[in-house]
Amino acid sequence: MQYFLAIIGGGPAGYTAAAKASQAGKQVVLFEQNALGGTCLNVGCIPTKTLLYSAKQYWNATHADKYGVKAEQVSFDYAKMVQRKQKVVRKLVAGIRMKLNNDCCTVVNGAASVVSRTDEKVVIECNGEQYTADNLMICTGSVNFMPPIAGIQDNPNVWDSTDALAATTLPESIVIVGGGVIGMEFATLYHELGVPVTVIEAMPHILPNLDQEIVQLLRDKYEKEGIRILTDTKVTEIAGNRVITDNGEVETDKILVCVGRRPNMQGLEQLTDLKCERGIVVDDFMRTNLPNVYACGDVTGKLMLAHVASRQAEVAVGRMLKQIPLQRIDYKAIPSVVYTNPEIACVGITDEQEDYEVRKLPMSFSGRFVAENEGENGLCKMVIDRKKQIVLGVHLIGNPCSEFIAAASFAVRMGYTMPEFQQVVFPHPTVSEILKEMTE
Repeated sequence: MQYFLAIIGGGPAGYTAAAKASQAGKQVVLFEQNALGGTCLNVGCIPTKTLLYSAKQYWNATHADKYGVKAEQVSFDYAKMVQRKQKVVRKLVAGIRMKLNNDCCTVVNGAASVVSRTDEKVVIECNGEQYTADNLMICTGSVNFMPPIAGIQDNPNVWDSTDALAATTLPESIVIVGGGVIGMEFATLYHELGVPVTVIEAMPHILPNLDQEIVQLLRDKYEKEGIRILTDTKVTEIAGNRVITDNGEVETDKILVCVGRRPNMQGLEQLTDLKCERGIVVDDFMRTNLPNVYACGDVTGKLMLAHVASRQAEVAVGRMLKQIPLQRIDYKAIPSVVYTNPEIACVGITDEQEDYEVRKLPMSFSGRFVAENEGENGLCKMVIDRKKQIVLGVHLIGNPCSEFIAAASFAVRMGYTMPEFQQVVFPHPTVSEILKEMTE
């Protein structure tokens, strides 16, 4: 059979593209060597957030007296937390498989590789069989990056994020190398479950790509609670369970390395003329320099976020199907969330230049926030074009800002002015009303 579209990789980009194209009546073949859902669902976003939620329940129980609730001798079972994580993952993987269960979509489990390509067809091999398609979409995702640090390889004390999620017992103590999103979320998990945590970050700040006033509030809170955070510190060697840096050394039970991910180019070796830089180079419609080859998700080296991958897939398939109007992605309107406690959420620019007006309000201006976050404050920042009064960015710290950052994202995407945003009615009482307060 000649397929309309062959997709390598069944993560958020791959399964979204397969669903969209097959539902349009196009014959699609999707290759996935592990489980559907990719890194995000199986060893990333979902399992991490499932464990974080369990940890938050324990943390809330041990601090319940703030709300007039007595909870004595609170304990937890980490093995059961891990079992629940696995149950959640299995349920969601099954849901994706059901979504792709139609007459136009073929799912092949195995490692696929490109055999040949012309402008008319692409030939892919998997499990000893060959498949031919008019178009190829590369959704191979990314892999954990292990830096070239002496003593890091084949060290039983060293974990990557996949190892950490697979563990059924907690470490006695942990050093997290890398203070980015992944590192700080794991720091939250272990800290809330009582594990001593040290975070080592080579940059001057943790979460270096986010608004630093917001990040500093998180850092102050975490250091006050006992998380040790070392910035401007480079790891030079790992000797057994000792982490040696240019500012001294730390002895620990486990070392979790979270210094980023790199595009996965496995199976693409025959595409020698495919243009790559930080990842596969694509245009606004996710087309590569090869006419019938598209790429979506982490492999493009753009924003490595599951919701970005899904949207890229929608744009790419829309372009293949010649749907009008052709859509593009506005990367400035992509929301990001860090699932620490408190959460951080942001969208748009952070620049505080002369042409921008920056408004700030404590989250305590929201009645529901005060009711549900005893002893916490938080912050909402809004970046506005000074002349046109257009909303350019929103940055928040405070629970549960992840649940309403989409409203700010919508305002940035649509280019709302402050008077237009002011007309939006927010339900009362909700924490999202802080956005309304910013327009007053």
